[in-house]
Amino acid sequence: DGVKLMVATPGRVVHSRFAEIGDHLAPGDLLVVNNSATLPAAVDGVRGVTPIAVHFSAALNDRVWIVELRPATNATAHLPDVEPGERIGLPDGAALTVIASHPRPGLAGSRLWTSRLAIEGDVTSYLYRHGRPIRYSYVPRLWPLSSYQTVFARHPGSAEMASAARPFSAELVTSLVAAGVVIAPITLHAGVSSAEQGEPPVAEPFEVPPATARLINLTRASGGRVIAVGTTATRAAESAADLDGTVHAAAGWTDLVLGPGRLPRVVDGLITGWHDASTSHLLLLEAVAGPALVGAAYREAIEAGYLWHEFGDSALLLPNPRRSH
Repeated sequence: DGVKLMVATPGRVVHSRFAEIGDHLAPGDLLVVNNSATLPAAVDGVRGVTPIAVHFSAALNDRVWIVELRPATNATAHLPDVEPGERIGLPDGAALTVIASHPRPGLAGSRLWTSRLAIEGDVTSYLYRHGRPIRYSYVPRLWPLSSYQTVFARHPGSAEMASAARPFSAELVTSLVAAGVVIAPITLHAGVSSAEQGEPPVAEPFEVPPATARLINLTRASGGRVIAVGTTATRAAESAADLDGTVHAAAGWTDLVLGPGRLPRVVDGLITGWHDASTSHLLLLEAVAGPALVGAAYREAIEAGYLWHEFGDSALLLPNPRRSH
């Protein structure tokens, strides 16, 4: 919780520390957190005789997974010439066979592929034996899997960390709860992200439990703010909301994309890290906080030297400092 925190409200930006986030929250506010745990989803593979990296993105069933294939561990781009039917060797005598491009067959130059796995035993257990956290070129060293888990992580399934919650410590959570801030979990297993501009997010598995749905509805009815910790928590909560903003228990896959055509119905604010402003990420931030506030916050972050990416600094975006009814 020692990272920097920017608190952005209409017409005002405050520079703080994440450990002091409670100063900007109020009793009755609800933090919706993602309790998905990060898998060691990067595995060494062999394509013919060429070493590659296989990123396990999401399970469609026990033996069919969505994967991304890269030419090297820290490569900045996926393999562009993958073909259905290709066989990729994996450690310990395992293998995968490429089935089709994802999210639909026949996509030229696809980044993601469905694949059938020939692995003895449970795939998740296999990843814990042979995998490592997915790491991109801007992270200069390999950190242990524990560095990619948040204090809320309970259910393994994410290819990449739900990093907005990374600065929370157990002590900070305790102090927030003691001050009357409510914390409620959802689950969204984040797949392998894309550095390509303009690529929409693919469908991801999520669950909003009944207790969390009730807490969101109660918070809204009582005038508190629903603040999502990260874009994954935002996507899950909004995927369970009906047209009038009532949230229901839900589970399945969500392909929801927030933006001008689908504004938030339940989320009033957002805690987020600083990331490259890809189209889908920026659209979600702007949908929650508004283009003017997001633009001002990003300009201020650049000028003030905030750190980017999953191990960087944080922002609390509050377009409505208090809700009114």
